[in-house]
Amino acid sequence: MIVRRVDAHRLTGLLGELADLLTDVVAGGASVGFLAPLGRDHALAWWTARLRAVTAGQLAVWVAHEGGRVCGTVSLALPDKPNSRHRAELVKLMVSPADRGRGVGRRLLTAAEESAARAGLTLLHLDTETGSPAEHLYRSAGWTEAGTIPGYAADPGGEPRPTTLYYKRIGAPAGAG
Repeated sequence: MIVRRVDAHRLTGLLGELADLLTDVVAGGASVGFLAPLGRDHALAWWTARLRAVTAGQLAVWVAHEGGRVCGTVSLALPDKPNSRHRAELVKLMVSPADRGRGVGRRLLTAAEESAARAGLTLLHLDTETGSPAEHLYRSAGWTEAGTIPGYAADPGGEPRPTTLYYKRIGAPAGAG
C-alpha cells in the first residue's frame, strides 16, 4: 500500500475514484457528513469543491492506493486565523469497506500526523460518531477524548447520533502547553 499527499493536479485526476470511495463508505454506514443513498454526482461535486481549498493551502489530502486503486483518504483542514495556526482538524478519514481492518486507516492517520508535525503544528483535533469503529483507531493511536455532544450529526440513515471530540498533541515536547 502506498500513501501519498496529493496536490490539486493529482487530486483532479483522482476525483472519480474518490467520489466512488465516498459513495462506498456512506453506503457502508460511515458517518462522514452525508446521508444515504449518496449519488456519485453529488460525491463528485463535493470532491471537486475541495480543489480550491487544496490549491489555497487550506486543505491537505492524502490518498492510499493498493493494486492500482484508491482504498482510502484523509485530510487536514488548516486554519487561516493567526491565533490557530498551531493546529489543524483531521477530517474525512475514509477507508473502503473492502479494505477495513487491514491497517489502511492507521497508515493514513500516521501520514497526516507526521506531516503535521513536520509542518510545525502541535495540536490536531477531530470529531467522530460516538461508538463508531473509528473511535478504537483514534484511541489506540494516542488521541484523547475531549467530550461528547449528543445528537450532533445524523448518521447515513438520518438518525441523529452523538459525536465525540478528540485531540492529540504532536510535534511538541512532552508536557508542553
